[in-house]
Amino acid sequence: MSSRKKFLLQSSALLGGGLLASAVDNQVFAIFNNRIMPSDQLNVGVIGVNGMGWADATSAIKIPGVNLVAICDIDKSVIQNRLNELTKKNIDISRIKIYSDYRKLLEQKDIDIVIIGTPDHWHALMMIEAVQAGKDVYVEKPVGNSIIECRTMVAAQQRYNKVVQGGQWQRSQQHFKDAVSFVHSGQLGNIRTVKVWCYQGWMRPQPVVPDSAPPEGVDYKQWLGPATTRPFNSSRFHFHFRWFWDYAGGLMTDWGVHLLDYALIGMKADTPKSIDGLGGKFAYPELAEETPDTLTTMYEFDNFNLIWDSAMGIDNGSYGRDHGIAFIGNNGTLVLNRGGWEVIEEKQSKSKVSSPLKKSVDNGLNKHWENFVSVVKSRKMEELNCSIQAGAHVATVAQMGNISFRSQQKLHWDKAKAKFTDQAINDKYLLKPYHNGYHLPKI
Repeated sequence: MSSRKKFLLQSSALLGGGLLASAVDNQVFAIFNNRIMPSDQLNVGVIGVNGMGWADATSAIKIPGVNLVAICDIDKSVIQNRLNELTKKNIDISRIKIYSDYRKLLEQKDIDIVIIGTPDHWHALMMIEAVQAGKDVYVEKPVGNSIIECRTMVAAQQRYNKVVQGGQWQRSQQHFKDAVSFVHSGQLGNIRTVKVWCYQGWMRPQPVVPDSAPPEGVDYKQWLGPATTRPFNSSRFHFHFRWFWDYAGGLMTDWGVHLLDYALIGMKADTPKSIDGLGGKFAYPELAEETPDTLTTMYEFDNFNLIWDSAMGIDNGSYGRDHGIAFIGNNGTLVLNRGGWEVIEEKQSKSKVSSPLKKSVDNGLNKHWENFVSVVKSRKMEELNCSIQAGAHVATVAQMGNISFRSQQKLHWDKAKAKFTDQAINDKYLLKPYHNGYHLPKI
């Protein structure tokens, strides 16, 4: 079983209550004690608690003095599940305010931090409105659902000077940092190619089913928000939103922003000169999905090539791993993923270099939250492990790959003008259209 699948299965059990009593110590909910001085308390409100939003909240409240005071979700059954979990831990849920409209949560004066764990198409609007409301923000990845959204989110953070952390928690995991330090040491020699792959055999879209009425207790109009108005379809809802262009960008933006991120960090790379993406629905052509289940994208940089390779329905990725990043140098190849990193020697090199597997030893999500809370308190923005600028950078690169695939063209990027050289591509793809009376603010 892949490490990603294990992580999600464990998270699902945890979030569903199956592991909550045994796996999460009572200290997780020490927030409801009065051991922390009021001046050191931070109150958190969560928008979207069906998946990573709740995982984020669980990590947040492990930190002494961080209090969960508000929950917002468009699905009443999801909210009830979360309240039931808290009740089983003898938590006084009367202290937690419940919302279905995120705007009401943003009006709550005592909230210091807002977690955004919604589908991707909501991230930009909610983050911008949250900082306008004076809140610090933890926004799930990918931070934006288009290149213009990413750009506008950065502008909003700069204008309102709030702390905004992107949810790329691998940036806080020690073995990732150690691996990048090795890459930067120069021991690998000249690195000409970086391979990034994501093979997820367990990921499978839903069957094609007829449209239907939304489930009872679901505010579907609010879920759609700025996306195109369509009848409710269960195969596009909850976890499976990520396979449709209206709301997300498939594996490229789901996993890609994690893995491409470290490829870019390792190579100290900005934006590519050209992008060429090829793929399609090769694994599950009969299932409900718009994004490609198989995609290979070539990114051209000045001194190296970056290759993205993703596939659903297959686990046999490069180097015997279902996901990873390989920095291929003249002296050796460093292979890195969530499990650890190692260096494989290049037999043809006189300057041979190798290193045994160094396994992961910490919890990246918990570390990411510790980093975020420390910066919320210190206001030292430069200490954030994943600023909105960093999150926007890799989300932009991931969007480039999707745009090349969707347009079926090799694209060229004008770094000085921050747009593609083909104006027709810019007009069609830089910003996904907003609907239903919603508009992306001009910052």
